[in-house]
Amino acid sequence: MLIIPAVDLKNAKVVRLFKGEYDKEKIYSQEPEEVARYWQKEGAELIHVVDLDGAVSGAPKNVGSLKKIINAVSIPVQFGGGVRSKQVVEELFSLGVAKVMLGTIALEGLALLENLYAKYGEKIVVSVDISKEGGIALKGWTQTKEEKGLVIFCKTLKKIGIKQIIYTDIERDGTLLGARVYILENYLNVLKALRIEMQVIFAGGVSSLEDIESLKKLEKKGLAGIIVGKALYEKKFSLREAIS
Repeated sequence: MLIIPAVDLKNAKVVRLFKGEYDKEKIYSQEPEEVARYWQKEGAELIHVVDLDGAVSGAPKNVGSLKKIINAVSIPVQFGGGVRSKQVVEELFSLGVAKVMLGTIALEGLALLENLYAKYGEKIVVSVDISKEGGIALKGWTQTKEEKGLVIFCKTLKKIGIKQIIYTDIERDGTLLGARVYILENYLNVLKALRIEMQVIFAGGVSSLEDIESLKKLEKKGLAGIIVGKALYEKKFSLREAIS
């Protein structure tokens, strides 16, 4: 079970949003590379970087900060936010990104997703952001496909061969209200019942070590990692504590 610290970038600063609302941000650092270096020192095995500006605009906007992060750490960095073309994916890998996260194009461009996965395999990760209504959000969470829920989409991903997703609970992301473990468990049970073998990385609302402990119990059901953001920045617990 990986505990993965999040580094969300907006205007070259490390920020956290409330439920993805761009007018509700809190700035934690103007030096993303130092934040990443600190997480590595605390025991992180992977850094989760999201370009919030890119997610809305449709093209990465914080590549300069991404380069600094990659150069500052020796652990893998996964990156997403505005990655919507083969060219951008190739550029990111050339920079040294270990994994590229795809959200919007995974939903709107299945042919491209299939081609990218055929070429890069598990270096391509699909991000599935679940809205309040259960649909999948895209384009920086500014739009939602209500007709496509997680289970339906995972059926499609299975056909392509994809075996890992990042599942974000938008309603809890950045709120510190606690992880809705029961919802995740229900999804995992359904996927298992349908024989859809999918490793899930969870994000959204983790606020305590109790949340970590509860999520850990789902490991045998397919939970492979937990992304933690605001709780770490607000010092609700340390990364070392979460890992241990």
